[in-house]
Amino acid sequence: MGAIKIKEINKIPSSFRDPSGFLFLQDGMIFRQVNKNYQEHYELLMTSNLYQTLVEAELIVPHIETNIQAPMPDIAYKIIKPEAIPFISYPYEWCFSQLKNAALATLQIQKTALNFGMSLKDSSAYNIQFKNGKPVLIDTLSFEKYQDGRPWIAYKQFCQHFLAPLALMSYCDIRLNQLLRIYMDGIPLDLACNVLPFKSWFNFSLLSNIYLHASTQKKYEDKPINVENKNISRIGLLAILDNLESAVKKLKWEPYGTEWAEYYDDNNYSSAGINHKKKLVSEFLELINPTSVWDFGANTGLFSRIASNKRIPTLSFDIDPAAVEKNYLECINKNETNILPLLLDLTNPTPGIGWENTERASLLHRGPAHTIFALALVHHLAISNNLPLPKIAHFFSRMCEYLIIEFVPKSDSQVQRLLATREDIFPDYNQEAFEKEFSEFFRIKQTDKIIESERTLYLMRNITSND
Repeated sequence: MGAIKIKEINKIPSSFRDPSGFLFLQDGMIFRQVNKNYQEHYELLMTSNLYQTLVEAELIVPHIETNIQAPMPDIAYKIIKPEAIPFISYPYEWCFSQLKNAALATLQIQKTALNFGMSLKDSSAYNIQFKNGKPVLIDTLSFEKYQDGRPWIAYKQFCQHFLAPLALMSYCDIRLNQLLRIYMDGIPLDLACNVLPFKSWFNFSLLSNIYLHASTQKKYEDKPINVENKNISRIGLLAILDNLESAVKKLKWEPYGTEWAEYYDDNNYSSAGINHKKKLVSEFLELINPTSVWDFGANTGLFSRIASNKRIPTLSFDIDPAAVEKNYLECINKNETNILPLLLDLTNPTPGIGWENTERASLLHRGPAHTIFALALVHHLAISNNLPLPKIAHFFSRMCEYLIIEFVPKSDSQVQRLLATREDIFPDYNQEAFEKEFSEFFRIKQTDKIIESERTLYLMRNITSND
């Protein structure tokens, strides 16, 4: 059978830096070109049984080799089709334990690779994604043939992408993971040293892998480094990996004390009211049968799980690090595979960053979802953040086909709490205005009053969708 021709090259921006190959889209499917200069390493990956071992351990995304025409045939060795990841997330969208588990997976992959005569040539956190709730490597071309005596070339990157941010989150402030939005190649070690408290010096692993590492970087920053002269035995390399693994495992963070972590213990729903709300959400889902759900303001995922338990791929977004951490830990404890908790400030959603603002896609560019939940959310956007209802309606119209949204009136005690410390400058925040503004972008398909409350739940469909 001859090669299947492709119409045009549609490269994925996140992979242009790698000389070993690149990702591209064809007919809505993702492929990877493996270049000729990577042939030796790719063949070793596949024939050494390393690839199969990692696939069986669910540590790498599986792929198949294809016969489609290479986008750049002069330098191509093979075209492979990796299994698609439904949603690409980024380290600054992960909670503490997600980043920690991604770090441990990276170290496990590196240890496994050494057993087969290979090594990771990079350890970027962006090479890890969450598939069925577990961290997996998505970059098949991250491996190279291990050279005896050579240091781990990805050591610095691991410390900047994983160890330094985890240490800052553990010792200082959980919100410091947002530094990864600024420093796309990981938090500089000298910056971590300046921010970490004195007591972290007494952690030997942090002392050696952050403080002394940063000092060495400073010493040699303007000098050429000859890797060949930096010999380290395989046993020594494994000892470094063990040290890093121990350091990561010892770092802890307890999810408590934030504004929303205990939300369901302090809200104005009666037991009957919240059960009725769950029932309505479930019925709406049965009506529309969504292919994906994004739950904005999900807290610990109570309503997200109504969707994920129906085997609907569900993203469970919240602004609160403690709520997302609790949500993720519950996913682990219950071995849930259809829900991914993520950090998101909806008033300042993830932007496009990197070269030409395209290497890491914005939230908008990773959408739309089939269905969005906006439950007990609009009053926070409108009153706490001064967002006009037309702006909110327009935003959601860009993000979904169906919208399950809750309106909470001013008379509700939660809204009264928001207004208690500020002037009421929201004369247009009422149910009539809400329905009018959302009707500009959505058809209201169903409306139900939640019992024992003043709240109303809506099922809406985007007016651009075909009925």
